[in-house]
Amino acid sequence: MNGKVFPVHNNKFKFGIKGLESTEEDMVLPKDLINFAPAIDGTVEEWYAMDAEGWAKANVTGKKLSFSFQGKRSVGDPGNDYIAGMMLAMGDAAMTQFEWEMVSGAKLAFPCVINVTTPGGGETTNLDSLEFEAICYGKPNFTPAATA
Repeated sequence: MNGKVFPVHNNKFKFGIKGLESTEEDMVLPKDLINFAPAIDGTVEEWYAMDAEGWAKANVTGKKLSFSFQGKRSVGDPGNDYIAGMMLAMGDAAMTQFEWEMVSGAKLAFPCVINVTTPGGGETTNLDSLEFEAICYGKPNFTPAATA
């Protein structure tokens, strides 16, 4: 059998609850996250060289990695409280450590900027929401999955 699929919930996320100074012991999964969406924006420079006879050449010259998360506001959970508490934070106060363990076993780790976009709200019969972005600060550290 070639290939194997996994449910999205097999992805594992950890956020530091002590900002940029977070150690492994300070890394937690905020409770009640229900959706995540990674985005990679590349900066591509294009040019039309004389030697290419009118055909374009291109090169990726920059990258930006970010994740958007949606969830429920789970008061009392250390990770959820920490992220929600960054609602008005700016500068270094809006930064922490982030880790994503993919279903393959590969990992991405990096300092990130937390931008809380929805600290609560919804219809009167809904549960309070929490939505935020984790934006990579600089180049992430990628660890490939162990080979069998």
